[in-house]
This record gives sequence, C-alpha cells and structure tokens, in this order.
Amino acid sequence: MGKRLFLAVRPPASVTDDLEARIGPRRDTEPALRWAQPEHWHVTLAFLGDVAADHEDRLVENLGPVAESTTAFDLTLGGAGCFPQPGAAKVLWLGARDGAAELEALARRCRTAASRAGIHVDGGRFQPHLTLARSNRGIVARRWLALLDTFGTFGWQVADFLLIDSELTRGGPRHRVIERFGLAGSEKMPR
Repeated sequence: MGKRLFLAVRPPASVTDDLEARIGPRRDTEPALRWAQPEHWHVTLAFLGDVAADHEDRLVENLGPVAESTTAFDLTLGGAGCFPQPGAAKVLWLGARDGAAELEALARRCRTAASRAGIHVDGGRFQPHLTLARSNRGIVARRWLALLDTFGTFGWQVADFLLIDSELTRGGPRHRVIERFGLAGSEKMPR
C-alpha cells in the first residue's frame, strides 16, 4: 500500500486569514456542514489516490519540468458554487476566476506527468475550486451560496504547487507536504 497523494495549489496565509475572518463566525450555524480548516484549504490539481513509492519517485522527476515550464500566474477566487446541486449540496466551494485557464493548463500538465509515472489520476472534468464545507446528507444551499457570494474575491500569485500526502484519521485528514515545485518567474512567497 502506498501513500494517498494529491497535487494542489495553496493560498498564502494572507488569503486564508481573510477568508477565515469571514467564515469563522458562521462555522457553527449549520450543524449539517463540516467546514474545512484553513490549513487544509487548497485547489486540487490532481487526486492520485494510493501511490507506490517507485511511482512517487517517477512522479517527482516528471513534475520538475512541469514547474520549470510553467510561469507564475495570478489567481483570483470568488463566486460560490456547490456539488452536485443547490437543492442537495454536499460540497460548498469558491471558484477560480482570473487565472482559471492557467490553473487548468497546470492541472493538465500535472495529470500528464502522473500518467507518465504510471499513476492513475482520479476524477473527471477539471473544475477549479477551493472546498469550504461538506455535508454527508446534502443541504439546501441557496442561502449559503448567496452569503458566500458576498465575500468578494481573494487573489494571489501562484508561485508553486505541492505534492501532498493525505492521511485519513478519525480526527480528519492530516496533510503533509512531500514536495514543493516552484514555478518559473515566481518570487518566493512566505507560507
């Protein structure tokens, strides 16, 4: 059995602090929602599932050139959405606005690198988003979507992407960064 891995872009602390200031006071108002903690906020590029060690090494080798050939870009999150539908939402999220095309291109290159490493990439069509909350049974989310839309936008320069090990525990997932891939032309940003 390997590690449960995914590739992602994480917002900097300035963005997570601003977003948490808006969400924090609302965390306990809907018992059916499990809000993601700020340290887990990310935009998934590719979910890889269980990856064997030899495939992980090849993946890291394949991702280096992806980072070197991808120029840092600006990304703006804003606009609420949900999966699967507002009448029975199981996931609430903020979508990508400016920079969505660049994010999608990076995700495509990451997925290709994973496939070339012999890793099956889970998921269908790429929908760039940052998950805020989940519900097991689904909720009527229209008022939540309207509220989240009032939060405005959150932007930053995407300077890198991460290979993350996600260990499932009874207390929730534990994320550990295995590798950070700096993008071309990026200034190192504090995390």
